[in-house]
Amino acid sequence: MAEAHAHHNPFDPQHLFDHVQDSTSFDVPKFLVPSGKIEIPQPFNGEVTEAEYKAPVFGFDFGLTKFMVIEVVVALIMVVVFVRLANRMRRSDVPRGRIWNMLEAFLVFLRDQVARPAIGHHDADKFLPFLWTLFFFVLGCNLFGLLPWAGSPTAALATTGALAALTFCVSVGSGMKKIGPIGFWKAQVPHLDLPFVLAIFLKPMIFFIEVIGLFIKHFVLAVRLLANMMAGHLVLAVITSFIVATAGSLAFWGVMPASVLGATALNLLELFVGFLQAYIFTFLSALFIGMAVHPH
Repeated sequence: MAEAHAHHNPFDPQHLFDHVQDSTSFDVPKFLVPSGKIEIPQPFNGEVTEAEYKAPVFGFDFGLTKFMVIEVVVALIMVVVFVRLANRMRRSDVPRGRIWNMLEAFLVFLRDQVARPAIGHHDADKFLPFLWTLFFFVLGCNLFGLLPWAGSPTAALATTGALAALTFCVSVGSGMKKIGPIGFWKAQVPHLDLPFVLAIFLKPMIFFIEVIGLFIKHFVLAVRLLANMMAGHLVLAVITSFIVATAGSLAFWGVMPASVLGATALNLLELFVGFLQAYIFTFLSALFIGMAVHPH
Protein backbone atom coordinates (compact mmCIF):
# COMPACT_ATOMS: atom_id res chain seq x y z
CA MET A 1 0.00 0.00 0.00
CA ALA A 2 2.83 2.40 0.89
CA GLU A 3 4.55 1.66 -2.42
CA ALA A 4 1.36 2.34 -4.36
CA HIS A 5 0.86 5.60 -2.51
CA ALA A 6 4.46 6.68 -3.21
CA HIS A 7 3.97 5.84 -6.89
CA HIS A 8 1.00 8.21 -7.14
CA ASN A 9 2.58 10.91 -4.98
CA PRO A 10 3.54 13.71 -7.40
CA PHE A 11 6.13 15.03 -4.93
CA ASP A 12 7.90 11.69 -4.51
CA PRO A 13 11.64 12.43 -5.11
CA GLN A 14 12.11 9.40 -7.34
CA HIS A 15 9.07 10.40 -9.39
CA LEU A 16 10.43 13.95 -9.82
CA PHE A 17 13.93 12.78 -10.77
CA ASP A 18 12.46 10.39 -13.34
CA HIS A 19 11.28 13.44 -15.28
CA VAL A 20 14.78 14.96 -15.58
CA GLN A 21 16.97 11.86 -15.75
CA ASP A 22 17.90 9.86 -18.82
CA SER A 23 15.82 6.83 -19.82
CA THR A 24 15.18 4.46 -22.71
CA SER A 25 11.83 6.05 -23.51
CA PHE A 26 10.15 9.38 -24.18
CA ASP A 27 7.29 10.42 -21.89
CA VAL A 28 4.24 11.56 -23.85
CA PRO A 29 0.60 12.27 -22.95
CA LYS A 30 -1.49 9.15 -22.50
CA PHE A 31 -4.04 10.31 -25.06
CA LEU A 32 -1.28 9.82 -27.66
CA VAL A 33 0.10 6.54 -26.30
CA PRO A 34 -1.89 4.57 -23.69
CA SER A 35 1.25 3.63 -21.74
CA GLY A 36 2.49 7.24 -21.69
CA LYS A 37 5.89 6.14 -23.02
CA ILE A 38 7.46 5.69 -26.44
CA GLU A 39 10.20 3.10 -26.08
CA ILE A 40 13.43 3.69 -28.01
CA PRO A 41 14.48 0.70 -30.18
CA GLN A 42 17.57 -1.08 -28.85
CA PRO A 43 19.50 -2.52 -31.81
CA PHE A 44 22.52 -3.45 -29.65
CA ASN A 45 20.91 -4.59 -26.40
CA GLY A 46 17.79 -6.03 -28.01
CA GLU A 47 14.28 -4.97 -27.06
CA VAL A 48 14.69 -4.25 -23.35
CA THR A 49 12.25 -2.72 -20.91
CA GLU A 50 13.04 0.20 -18.64
CA ALA A 51 13.72 -2.23 -15.75
CA GLU A 52 16.17 -4.26 -17.88
CA TYR A 53 18.05 -1.20 -19.11
CA LYS A 54 20.93 -1.61 -16.64
CA ALA A 55 21.92 -5.04 -17.97
CA PRO A 56 25.33 -4.62 -19.68
CA VAL A 57 26.65 -6.38 -22.79
CA PHE A 58 30.13 -7.81 -22.23
CA GLY A 59 30.56 -5.38 -19.35
CA PHE A 60 29.43 -2.37 -21.39
CA ASP A 61 26.02 -0.78 -21.68
CA PHE A 62 25.10 -0.31 -25.34
CA GLY A 63 21.55 0.85 -24.73
CA LEU A 64 20.24 3.84 -26.66
CA THR A 65 18.68 6.50 -24.45
CA LYS A 66 16.57 9.60 -24.78
CA PHE A 67 19.51 11.94 -24.26
CA MET A 68 21.55 10.14 -26.93
CA VAL A 69 18.75 10.69 -29.44
CA ILE A 70 18.50 14.37 -28.51
CA GLU A 71 22.28 14.83 -28.80
CA VAL A 72 22.23 13.34 -32.30
CA VAL A 73 19.35 15.65 -33.26
CA VAL A 74 21.24 18.68 -31.92
CA ALA A 75 24.37 17.65 -33.85
CA LEU A 76 22.38 17.18 -37.08
CA ILE A 77 20.72 20.58 -36.67
CA MET A 78 24.14 22.17 -36.19
CA VAL A 79 25.51 20.45 -39.31
CA VAL A 80 22.55 21.50 -41.47
CA VAL A 81 22.53 25.11 -40.24
CA PHE A 82 26.26 25.78 -40.40
CA VAL A 83 26.89 23.92 -43.66
CA ARG A 84 24.20 26.08 -45.26
CA LEU A 85 25.72 29.17 -43.64
CA ALA A 86 29.20 28.25 -44.93
CA ASN A 87 27.87 27.74 -48.45
CA ARG A 88 26.15 31.13 -48.39
CA MET A 89 29.30 32.80 -47.08
CA ARG A 90 31.32 31.38 -49.96
CA ARG A 91 29.06 33.27 -52.36
CA SER A 92 29.07 36.55 -50.42
CA ASP A 93 30.89 38.10 -47.47
CA VAL A 94 27.97 40.40 -46.65
CA PRO A 95 25.53 38.91 -44.08
CA ARG A 96 21.98 38.75 -45.38
CA GLY A 97 18.91 37.72 -43.45
CA ARG A 98 18.13 37.50 -39.76
CA ILE A 99 19.50 33.98 -39.26
CA TRP A 100 22.82 34.76 -40.94
CA ASN A 101 23.23 38.00 -38.99
CA MET A 102 22.29 36.33 -35.69
CA LEU A 103 24.69 33.40 -36.13
CA GLU A 104 27.52 35.63 -37.28
CA ALA A 105 26.96 37.89 -34.26
CA PHE A 106 27.29 34.83 -31.99
CA LEU A 107 30.45 33.67 -33.74
CA VAL A 108 32.11 37.08 -33.70
CA PHE A 109 31.19 37.62 -30.04
CA LEU A 110 32.72 34.28 -29.04
CA ARG A 111 35.85 35.08 -31.03
CA ASP A 112 36.37 38.66 -29.82
CA GLN A 113 34.99 38.50 -26.27
CA VAL A 114 35.76 34.91 -25.22
CA ALA A 115 38.49 33.17 -27.20
CA ARG A 116 40.97 35.98 -27.89
CA PRO A 117 40.93 37.56 -24.39
CA ALA A 118 41.28 34.13 -22.72
CA ILE A 119 43.77 32.47 -25.08
CA GLY A 120 45.49 35.36 -26.84
CA HIS A 121 45.16 36.82 -30.32
CA HIS A 122 47.92 34.68 -31.80
CA ASP A 123 46.66 31.30 -30.58
CA ALA A 124 42.90 31.81 -30.20
CA ASP A 125 41.82 31.36 -33.82
CA LYS A 126 43.03 27.77 -34.02
CA PHE A 127 40.72 26.85 -31.12
CA LEU A 128 37.67 28.67 -32.50
CA PRO A 129 36.13 25.62 -34.27
CA PHE A 130 36.24 23.68 -30.99
CA LEU A 131 34.83 26.55 -28.91
CA TRP A 132 32.11 27.40 -31.44
CA THR A 133 31.05 23.76 -31.64
CA LEU A 134 31.10 23.46 -27.85
CA PHE A 135 28.94 26.54 -27.36
CA PHE A 136 26.24 25.66 -29.86
CA PHE A 137 26.11 22.00 -28.81
CA VAL A 138 25.69 22.92 -25.13
CA LEU A 139 23.16 25.60 -26.07
CA GLY A 140 21.15 23.20 -28.21
CA CYS A 141 21.08 20.56 -25.46
CA ASN A 142 20.04 23.18 -22.91
CA LEU A 143 17.20 24.49 -25.05
CA PHE A 144 15.85 21.02 -25.79
CA GLY A 145 15.04 20.78 -22.09
CA LEU A 146 12.40 23.47 -22.59
CA LEU A 147 10.51 21.43 -25.18
CA PRO A 148 7.55 19.37 -23.95
CA TRP A 149 8.30 15.67 -23.40
CA ALA A 150 11.96 16.07 -24.42
CA GLY A 151 14.73 16.64 -21.90
CA SER A 152 18.09 18.32 -21.48
CA PRO A 153 21.12 16.05 -22.04
CA THR A 154 23.20 18.57 -20.08
CA ALA A 155 21.23 17.53 -16.99
CA ALA A 156 23.20 14.25 -17.04
CA LEU A 157 26.76 13.86 -15.76
CA ALA A 158 27.56 11.52 -18.65
CA THR A 159 27.07 14.41 -21.08
CA THR A 160 28.68 17.22 -19.11
CA GLY A 161 31.50 14.89 -18.04
CA ALA A 162 32.23 13.98 -21.66
CA LEU A 163 32.29 17.66 -22.65
CA ALA A 164 34.59 18.52 -19.74
CA ALA A 165 36.84 15.56 -20.67
CA LEU A 166 37.10 16.94 -24.22
CA THR A 167 38.12 20.32 -22.82
CA PHE A 168 40.69 18.60 -20.59
CA CYS A 169 42.17 16.71 -23.53
CA VAL A 170 42.31 19.83 -25.71
CA SER A 171 43.87 21.89 -22.90
CA VAL A 172 46.53 19.38 -21.87
CA GLY A 173 47.22 18.24 -25.42
CA SER A 174 47.62 21.82 -26.68
CA GLY A 175 49.85 22.74 -23.77
CA MET A 176 52.13 19.72 -24.32
CA LYS A 177 52.22 20.36 -28.06
CA LYS A 178 53.27 23.98 -27.62
CA ILE A 179 55.90 23.71 -24.87
CA GLY A 180 56.58 19.97 -24.88
CA PRO A 181 55.36 17.26 -22.49
CA ILE A 182 58.16 17.84 -19.98
CA GLY A 183 57.87 21.61 -20.23
CA PHE A 184 54.11 21.53 -19.74
CA TRP A 185 54.16 19.41 -16.59
CA LYS A 186 57.19 21.26 -15.27
CA ALA A 187 55.31 24.55 -15.76
CA GLN A 188 52.61 23.37 -13.37
CA VAL A 189 54.96 24.34 -10.54
CA PRO A 190 55.32 28.14 -10.41
CA HIS A 191 58.81 29.59 -10.14
CA LEU A 192 59.75 29.86 -6.49
CA ASP A 193 63.02 31.28 -5.20
CA LEU A 194 63.51 28.65 -2.52
CA PRO A 195 66.59 27.21 -0.87
CA PHE A 196 67.59 23.86 -2.32
CA VAL A 197 66.61 21.89 0.79
CA LEU A 198 63.12 23.40 0.92
CA ALA A 199 62.66 23.00 -2.83
CA ILE A 200 63.25 19.24 -2.57
CA PHE A 201 60.27 18.89 -0.26
CA LEU A 202 57.97 21.68 -1.39
CA LYS A 203 58.10 21.44 -5.20
CA PRO A 204 56.88 17.80 -5.41
CA MET A 205 54.05 18.70 -3.04
CA ILE A 206 53.13 21.76 -5.10
CA PHE A 207 53.29 19.70 -8.30
CA PHE A 208 50.93 17.11 -6.82
CA ILE A 209 48.50 19.80 -5.66
CA GLU A 210 48.55 21.56 -9.03
CA VAL A 211 47.92 18.34 -10.98
CA ILE A 212 45.03 17.40 -8.67
CA GLY A 213 43.71 20.94 -9.09
CA LEU A 214 43.88 20.52 -12.87
CA PHE A 215 41.55 17.52 -12.68
CA ILE A 216 39.29 19.18 -10.11
CA LYS A 217 38.81 22.27 -12.30
CA HIS A 218 37.50 20.20 -15.18
CA PHE A 219 35.36 18.05 -12.89
CA VAL A 220 33.78 21.20 -11.45
CA LEU A 221 33.25 22.43 -15.01
CA ALA A 222 31.06 19.36 -15.62
CA VAL A 223 29.24 19.53 -12.29
CA ARG A 224 28.50 23.27 -12.64
CA LEU A 225 26.58 22.79 -15.89
CA LEU A 226 24.87 19.64 -14.61
CA ALA A 227 23.68 21.28 -11.37
CA ASN A 228 22.34 24.41 -13.05
CA MET A 229 20.37 22.56 -15.69
CA MET A 230 19.02 19.82 -13.42
CA ALA A 231 18.00 22.27 -10.67
CA GLY A 232 15.87 24.36 -13.03
CA HIS A 233 14.07 21.33 -14.44
CA LEU A 234 13.43 19.94 -10.97
CA VAL A 235 11.86 23.21 -9.85
CA LEU A 236 9.65 23.17 -12.95
CA ALA A 237 8.60 19.60 -12.14
CA VAL A 238 7.74 20.57 -8.56
CA ILE A 239 5.68 23.59 -9.63
CA THR A 240 3.65 21.62 -12.16
CA SER A 241 3.19 18.78 -9.64
CA PHE A 242 1.03 21.11 -7.55
CA ILE A 243 -1.59 20.86 -10.32
CA VAL A 244 -1.63 17.07 -10.08
CA ALA A 245 -1.62 17.13 -6.27
CA THR A 246 -4.74 19.32 -6.09
CA ALA A 247 -6.66 17.70 -8.97
CA GLY A 248 -10.25 16.97 -8.04
CA SER A 249 -10.35 19.47 -5.18
CA LEU A 250 -11.56 23.05 -4.88
CA ALA A 251 -7.99 24.25 -4.39
CA PHE A 252 -7.22 23.11 -7.95
CA TRP A 253 -8.83 26.24 -9.43
CA GLY A 254 -6.55 28.49 -7.41
CA VAL A 255 -3.38 26.40 -7.67
CA MET A 256 -3.62 25.64 -11.38
CA PRO A 257 -3.41 29.24 -12.70
CA ALA A 258 -0.65 30.10 -10.22
CA SER A 259 1.34 27.00 -11.19
CA VAL A 260 0.94 27.66 -14.91
CA LEU A 261 2.03 31.30 -14.54
CA GLY A 262 4.92 30.29 -12.29
CA ALA A 263 6.06 27.60 -14.71
CA THR A 264 5.84 30.08 -17.61
CA ALA A 265 7.96 32.63 -15.75
CA LEU A 266 10.47 29.94 -14.79
CA ASN A 267 10.63 28.74 -18.39
CA LEU A 268 11.62 32.25 -19.46
CA LEU A 269 14.29 32.22 -16.76
CA GLU A 270 15.45 28.79 -17.95
CA LEU A 271 15.72 30.19 -21.48
CA PHE A 272 18.13 32.82 -20.16
CA VAL A 273 19.98 30.22 -18.07
CA GLY A 274 20.36 27.99 -21.14
CA PHE A 275 22.24 30.73 -23.00
CA LEU A 276 24.15 31.81 -19.89
CA GLN A 277 25.40 28.33 -19.02
CA ALA A 278 26.50 27.68 -22.60
CA TYR A 279 28.47 30.93 -22.48
CA ILE A 280 30.00 30.14 -19.07
CA PHE A 281 31.00 26.62 -20.11
CA THR A 282 32.63 27.94 -23.29
CA PHE A 283 34.34 30.82 -21.48
CA LEU A 284 35.80 28.54 -18.79
CA SER A 285 36.93 26.07 -21.46
CA ALA A 286 38.71 28.90 -23.29
CA LEU A 287 40.23 30.06 -20.01
CA PHE A 288 41.58 26.58 -19.22
CA ILE A 289 43.02 26.29 -22.73
CA GLY A 290 44.66 29.70 -22.35
CA MET A 291 46.18 28.69 -19.00
CA ALA A 292 47.57 25.51 -20.62
CA VAL A 293 49.16 27.14 -23.65
CA HIS A 294 50.39 30.16 -21.65
CA PRO A 295 51.35 28.67 -18.26
CA HIS A 296 53.28 31.77 -17.22
